[in-house]
Amino acid sequence: MSIRSILIHPDPRLKKVCAPFEGVDTAVRKLADDMMETMYDAPGIGLAAPQIGVLQRLFVMDCAGKDATPEPMALINPEITWVSDETNVYEEGCLSIPEQYEEVTRPAEVKVRFTDLDGNVQERQFDGLRATCAQHEIDHLNGKLFIDYLSRIKRSMITKKMKKLKAERAVL
Repeated sequence: MSIRSILIHPDPRLKKVCAPFEGVDTAVRKLADDMMETMYDAPGIGLAAPQIGVLQRLFVMDCAGKDATPEPMALINPEITWVSDETNVYEEGCLSIPEQYEEVTRPAEVKVRFTDLDGNVQERQFDGLRATCAQHEIDHLNGKLFIDYLSRIKRSMITKKMKKLKAERAVL
């Protein structure tokens, strides 16, 4: 396993719709392992493949609390098959938009169909933070960022901050 570099917004790869995987093989499992290690190192609760420059439909997540038993999941070719009418508001952040947090309203529960690392198709229902995380990561696979849910002014302010951060990091 290895830690990968996380792309910072604005990067055109973060706005691309990702291609599905044709199957599960050793390379996909290695990618998922690298993504999990990268997510834990960041630290974060979710990471989508485009955030490390891989434009394919895979994300990893672990929404267990700091002192809880880890619950790592890798979801290949995920798709939302159902959303609740009820909504939740969470203050979201993103590893590609560091240190920026804003409230986003999303469905409180979702069902997600995906392929696991053994190549089996599964469907899981998520609620609370897991539902928010799954929707956030699937948005990444569709070229959408959480700031796309914000007003144009807030989005512009955050984008300017990220451009400044990228410029500062480039100097180091």
